[in-house]
Amino acid sequence: MQENATHPSGRRGMEDKMQAKIPATVVTGFLGAGKTTLIRHMLDNANGKRIALIINEFGDLGVDGDILKGCGDETCAEDDIMELSNGCICCTVAEDFIPTLEKLLDRDTPPDHIVIETSGLALPQPLVRAFQWPEISTRVTVDGVVTVVDGKAVFDGQFASNLAAVEAQRKLDENLDHETPLSELFKDQVACADMIVVNKSDLLNGDEADALVGKLSGEARQGVQVVRTSMGVLPVEVLLGQGVGAEDDMDARLSLHEQGHHHDDHHDHDDHHDDDHHHHHDHDHDSFESFVVTRDEVADPSAFAEQVAQTIRDHNILRLKGFAAVSGKPMRLTLQAVGPRVDTYYDQPFGAQPRETRLVVIGQSGLDRAAIEKALVA
Repeated sequence: MQENATHPSGRRGMEDKMQAKIPATVVTGFLGAGKTTLIRHMLDNANGKRIALIINEFGDLGVDGDILKGCGDETCAEDDIMELSNGCICCTVAEDFIPTLEKLLDRDTPPDHIVIETSGLALPQPLVRAFQWPEISTRVTVDGVVTVVDGKAVFDGQFASNLAAVEAQRKLDENLDHETPLSELFKDQVACADMIVVNKSDLLNGDEADALVGKLSGEARQGVQVVRTSMGVLPVEVLLGQGVGAEDDMDARLSLHEQGHHHDDHHDHDDHHDDDHHHHHDHDHDSFESFVVTRDEVADPSAFAEQVAQTIRDHNILRLKGFAAVSGKPMRLTLQAVGPRVDTYYDQPFGAQPRETRLVVIGQSGLDRAAIEKALVA
């Protein structure tokens, strides 16, 4: 649904070099949470967007690279997948991650979007901060940090469904230079997130899932979206195109260590090999819905943007995108919203197109379509 991947949030008032930045999404989470499944689903439904992957592997666990390399279509040609095999990504930023990223950016045809799947061992904060490095800071930006959690394990207070596998992974990584307890690492992943994906939510009943979503929302920064899914099913337009520029917003994402806590215990895990016990449900693909709302011209664009933002807040809409006809203006007003953050800009004359306001609404299934339409048309 993005019209142009180089400025996913639509803020075209920025200088040209900002517009040219390639967006990168960081996917973090513990071993077994479902990061790889989420990414595979994204690649299968990329809608022509060319996505490059950087996969953080270490030890003898290079299985996900092989799994993902089997996708073999335009979305992820084999040279679009790069594997970091020198240990936990946040401990090898300078010698491993930065050169890999530069190699991707230096291609004749750079990708539309870069997705970085971290080891579950990785602290997300140092990785996001690495995007401030002068070698890459003008060329790439952190579109958003997505933290994937194993809903059943977290509800049960375990963080990961297989803690023994997490410990085994820790021992395999010779380069790991931070010893962080699981509970601290989990809090760091939540603190850095722009979106939290509660995976395996089909293993919880409705009340349990609601309680967990509420708890995680309370622990996350204000405005962070918490979505539930199973089998990693998340629409690509929800996962990508958050446009937050996370590297410029580090103060709000401090890890416990940076807040003055000490890493004195042990640390965690990697998320490759998603749990195979996961059972398929016919309704998986129905967990998100979208629909179009049309209305006549709007008189006051700023008031309309606030009306849209309020509707999003009232109905927990994940994404809203489209354009509006503004009275007396020949140009159409484009709107793009990630949660209640609404970006607007005039992009082109209507020309032969009908002068109408047309908005696509995306959210978890169960949206009150009639109420949303009424609120947007009011």
